[in-house]
Amino acid sequence: MILSRRAMLGGMASLAAAPARAADYVITPVVIGDGIWMVRGADEPIESRNGGAIANIAIIATPAGTVLWECGPSLRYARALRQVAERLTGARIVRVYVSHLHPDHGMGLAAFDPAIVAALPGTIAALAAQGQGYADGMYRLLGDWMRGTDLILPGRAIMTAQEDFGGRALRLLALSGHSSADLALLDERTGMLLGGDLVFNDRAPSTPTAVLPAWRASLDQLQVLPHGALLPGHGPIDPAGIAAIAQTGDWLNWLEGALTQAVRDGLDMVEAGNLPIPDRFAQMAVARYEMQRSVSHLYPGLEASLLPRIDVKSAP
Repeated sequence: MILSRRAMLGGMASLAAAPARAADYVITPVVIGDGIWMVRGADEPIESRNGGAIANIAIIATPAGTVLWECGPSLRYARALRQVAERLTGARIVRVYVSHLHPDHGMGLAAFDPAIVAALPGTIAALAAQGQGYADGMYRLLGDWMRGTDLILPGRAIMTAQEDFGGRALRLLALSGHSSADLALLDERTGMLLGGDLVFNDRAPSTPTAVLPAWRASLDQLQVLPHGALLPGHGPIDPAGIAAIAQTGDWLNWLEGALTQAVRDGLDMVEAGNLPIPDRFAQMAVARYEMQRSVSHLYPGLEASLLPRIDVKSAP
């Protein structure tokens, strides 16, 4: 997830009426498997009222120490998360995985020694190139929630397909599509799949850095991967681990088809953003919001592809 101009302006307006100091984050872990807890993100855009805490987080207890999947949007969030996680497991944090570059998932890594924070090489490169812009945007949108948060790069590039923590093996899947580099994680003990933002559940997918063919290919890989329950990047856990993958793919297919037809029909971006959303997506949170954001992300490329420039040769 990243910020839209609309969300940023709306957030700035809300900050004008906000108290001088933000409230504390409420972090409530819920057991989702043997030694795995979920901290549920809000099914909302990044806004002052939620402090940017919209991504799902996982806490994994291992014999070697505590592992975090994602670390949230800010230094304040990550410090609170660290305290809760270490109290919960009784062990210090030994690894923090950041699934991709979007700030709701990893800006909190400033609370940790970079040497224990791991991400795909492509994610580290993307953060180096774009992370300061995300950080600046989050400050403008969230104000005091971001106090003390600086852009810090993960210090550990993921170069292997598995890490073992005292006998608890975590398989690391290097994929892409939601962004240029998307990490997914499979806990070998329970079969729990942590999908990052490759998978959304009953929450409309966001597309600011999406490459749809690559995203669909990644979903195909996750679909055939033997696994149990699935924790998506946003939305509730999928107990069977299949429905959320199918729903995410269905949304992406519908979205691309609808916007492609809109370009062919000569609709402008405002008209395209107001197209009807199929009834099967009625339960999805922020569906209209994300569809309209996706128009701004995808429409220019579709227009360039479907409406190429035609030069008229002048008469001799």
